[in-house]
Amino acid sequence: TALRDGGVKFDFVGFDACLMATVENGLMLDRYADYLIASEETEPGIGWYYTDWLTALGRNSSMPTVEVGKRIADDFVAACGRQCRGQGTTLSVVDLAELAATVPAELKDFSVSTSGLIQSKQYSQVSSARAKTREFAQSNRIDQVDLVDFATRMNTAEGRHLAKAIQGAVKYNRTGGGMTHANGLSIYFPYKRIGSKVSQAVSTYEQIGLDDSYARCIQAFASLEASGQIAAGTPVDSYGSSQTFAMPGLLNSLLGGGSSSGGADSLDSLLGGLLGGGSGSAFPAGLSFLGGRNLSGEETKEYLLENRFLPENLAWKDGKISLTEAQWGLLVDAGLNVFLDDGEGFIDLGVDLPLPESWQGNDFAAVYDGTWVCIDRQPVAYYALTSEAYGEDDYLYTGYVPAILNGETRVNLLVVFDSRGDGYLAGALPVNPSNPGDVLSKTLIGIGRGDRLQFLCDYYGYDGAYQDSYHLGDEITLGETVEIANTAIDRNRTRVTWRFTDIYQQEYWTPAIRGTDLQ
Repeated sequence: TALRDGGVKFDFVGFDACLMATVENGLMLDRYADYLIASEETEPGIGWYYTDWLTALGRNSSMPTVEVGKRIADDFVAACGRQCRGQGTTLSVVDLAELAATVPAELKDFSVSTSGLIQSKQYSQVSSARAKTREFAQSNRIDQVDLVDFATRMNTAEGRHLAKAIQGAVKYNRTGGGMTHANGLSIYFPYKRIGSKVSQAVSTYEQIGLDDSYARCIQAFASLEASGQIAAGTPVDSYGSSQTFAMPGLLNSLLGGGSSSGGADSLDSLLGGLLGGGSGSAFPAGLSFLGGRNLSGEETKEYLLENRFLPENLAWKDGKISLTEAQWGLLVDAGLNVFLDDGEGFIDLGVDLPLPESWQGNDFAAVYDGTWVCIDRQPVAYYALTSEAYGEDDYLYTGYVPAILNGETRVNLLVVFDSRGDGYLAGALPVNPSNPGDVLSKTLIGIGRGDRLQFLCDYYGYDGAYQDSYHLGDEITLGETVEIANTAIDRNRTRVTWRFTDIYQQEYWTPAIRGTDLQ
């Protein structure tokens, strides 16, 4: 509205802000600018480096816009490389006229093709591609993904044509900090957090004039994902609400119980009358997008019966879990989840990547070395985010640790491990736990000597009660150097489980094993 009322056609509109290099922004901006310069990822706190490109433009005001954009991108990535070690950086220069002329038709074809796959009961192909696609601001679960990466992973003719069109419109793209599979433009595609967000996106697409085939596509996908979660036991009446108790699968794992999936009658009971009506049916507020599904209720239940993970198969036999190829194909992610039993409940130490030795063909072995991420020898709640391999011997792992900084600010500490040695703190991102939202600050707070950190963790009582502000250990004061490494922890108090996520983003846990029973 501001751009329309301003009445100006700009050479470029640049966003020195987070997560603004989106297809949605590009298609909206076409009427108001020739080029878009923006970042797919969250920007490091230093932002753009203005000195060099403004000086060059001052010396030559007729410099082509693309050349200005290239200088902005080069200077930004170079400055972040010097000052923001471990922080992923992206910046792209997009020709908006070419974007508007080529991408909408290809996006429509891609959307129709993807919806067709879901309708022909090939949801797993879409879900598996989406699970592997580059995401941005992962810890915030905002579901913005690189569209070239997603379209390519779909492995359809329509996906390849869409990827080619986007790559043509992106005239320059720079990345840094180990960032891979970031090709210049992202798009919202629901997966990690659905509910009301889907309906909000559909409303936005109507306002900016995006062809409704894409809205129908994400509604169809989100509908089947939500149905899969409900069929696995997520209560309809609490869908999308904040969790106040440990999920049954997790609690059963920690207390030594098991899980089962039930049969057709159980599926009918879980879904109830939710899928019985047509598009005009009244749905709970968090599930209003179910009206956009493209499978009937009976077709949905039939698909879920044929394509659902059976949690009772997560059973240890001789230290291994053996699944059929079909069952493995329904899982898209795995994590190592470690808990400490304090005599009254369980301290959640977070989720790390499983050790590579765990994967043994069609078997998954209970391999755990008895260590966990520690900061200055203090165990912390660590949540793995990304695993990047770039170059021949270079790697970069990122994760975050919840904490309170200097007694007042709730933050996520960005922890990075790279091929140069042990881990380090790249900074701290402020968090509003009551409203994480989708508006992210690019101000990653620098931390160092003298800063005080009180680590936080999730805590589950034996009755399943959940508390999200449990203080883990004593407050520490950072010294000149900070030791971040996997360090041995008390095996006698440890419960180890592995969390698997299926194609519907439903989570399951293996039966927990006491640390003393693991070698």
